[in-house]
Amino acid sequence: MAEGLSVEIGQSRPYALQARFAVAPGEVLAVVGPSGGGKSTLLRCIAGLHPPGTGRITCGEAVWFDAQAGVRRPPQERSVGLVFQAYALFPHMTTLQNVTAALGHLPASARKARAQALLAQVHLHGLEGRKPAALSGGQQQRVALARALAREPQVLLLDEPFSAVDRRTRRDLQAEIRALRGRLAAATLLVTHDLDEAMGLADRVLVLDQGRVLMIGTPAEIAAAGGAVAEALGL
Repeated sequence: MAEGLSVEIGQSRPYALQARFAVAPGEVLAVVGPSGGGKSTLLRCIAGLHPPGTGRITCGEAVWFDAQAGVRRPPQERSVGLVFQAYALFPHMTTLQNVTAALGHLPASARKARAQALLAQVHLHGLEGRKPAALSGGQQQRVALARALAREPQVLLLDEPFSAVDRRTRRDLQAEIRALRGRLAAATLLVTHDLDEAMGLADRVLVLDQGRVLMIGTPAEIAAAGGAVAEALGL
């Protein structure tokens, strides 16, 4: 595909993984399946944190990984925003500073205003001076999301982003993602163990089990599937 993310990778060790798919700009692809199936490893391969054994990863015209050609772009050279389950915020920095740290591509004079706008976008206006320890789990996750968006990434990777918060906060954060979807130009991958979350947030769902893609389809198609797909999802 000329635009968006294209992935065709494989490896046998340390974990088996075979995946081939594409995600268009503005599309949300949820990655679901049993624990240990390779979901987080898949995101790490795309982000450049783990090199697969074979294959190719491209984003638009940029080649991020090509095993045959010997291309392996490091994470900082990939247009990726990554939101971890554990937030990974800088504890010594304020909310504003955490987001500003991701704005190195902008002139110094423009960074503060952009960081404030991003924090307002995720409903954290007024909390710019707080450090992570003074924020709730949901607020910390919003900071992590604002920081990921700060780079204006072509690809947004969300690795179990809501699993560490309570149910009410989880619903609120899911609503944030729904509201942001219409404004995001990034190809988005959401790894989750929550099938309802995947069905509610994604345009398409990829079912991954034991490192193998069982099916890619719309939420309705996945819900109607039987056999190995239903077994992997506990349907």
